[in-house]
Amino acid sequence: MRWMLILACLISLVADAHELRPGYLEITEVDPGVAEVTWKLPVVGTAREVPKVMFDADTQELTPPNERLTGDSRVFEWKIERTGGLDGATVRIEAPDGRFRDALASIHRLDGRHTTGRITPERPTLVIDPAPGWTRLAATYLMLGIEHILLGFDHLLFVLGLLLIVDGTRMLVKTITAFTLAHSLSLAIATFRIVEVPEGPLNACIALSILFLGPEIVRKWRGGESFTRRHPWVVAFAFGLLHGIGFASGLAVTGLPHASIPLALLWFNLGVEAGQLAFVFIVLAMQRSWKSISLRWPLALRRAPGYAIGILGAFWTIDRLVATFLI
Repeated sequence: MRWMLILACLISLVADAHELRPGYLEITEVDPGVAEVTWKLPVVGTAREVPKVMFDADTQELTPPNERLTGDSRVFEWKIERTGGLDGATVRIEAPDGRFRDALASIHRLDGRHTTGRITPERPTLVIDPAPGWTRLAATYLMLGIEHILLGFDHLLFVLGLLLIVDGTRMLVKTITAFTLAHSLSLAIATFRIVEVPEGPLNACIALSILFLGPEIVRKWRGGESFTRRHPWVVAFAFGLLHGIGFASGLAVTGLPHASIPLALLWFNLGVEAGQLAFVFIVLAMQRSWKSISLRWPLALRRAPGYAIGILGAFWTIDRLVATFLI
């Protein structure tokens, strides 16, 4: 198996295996022209300077921002008033240290209209659309889902481990489908808070799922058999439930528009699936291209990915257990 280039690219990016967690801005109109603002940011290190939400000149603050901590997020809440209402207002994110990545914005009007948008360093200003449509929300959460999986390096490493274990196209389709169904199911269940799992132990278990695959890959290369080798789709489904709850944890930090949770969840999940399928396609395409070249790789290189997956899984497991129970 010729996976060293893939693995090298992954290892160069997975020092901490953190997922995408943008800020979340919610503006809810409570009276004509008066709105409550919630600005939610993931806690990053010990930095005190945070990106600030700035409104146009027609907007004034009725109350100063009130800060509170909720889990691993910092939340700022205040009230504003804008002459003429929210339609056409501009919102801008300014980062004092220049580290602002991006944010989701969700605006709710008194008449039930809802606007969703994304603010990025390249486009730091959002104009509140007076005639919003569902397509903007769909596009926003679709892209968020794609980025979430492609920057969730521990999830990608688990998928790569499955690809290293499974033989045959039919079994591969069955295994990836099982993983997809499992994390789609648990993503929905966790998002609607039917099941809640503490984030620390959850992340440790996700890392443990990667560690679990390491010995299974090595066992395959040595010609051994195991339940995982015979029924990889069962293992993929079981661990997929954990990974789906992990997706929901990241999405909860980001936030969902209260009026459109099912729609936003659907498009986020479609984005996750699109990113995952793109990753699988790229890996299989690279494997096919290497086979066509017919290079003879040294045995140490062929076995390195399995050992590396196990080592990274062990490192993340220990690191996350220490962070959860000892710090």
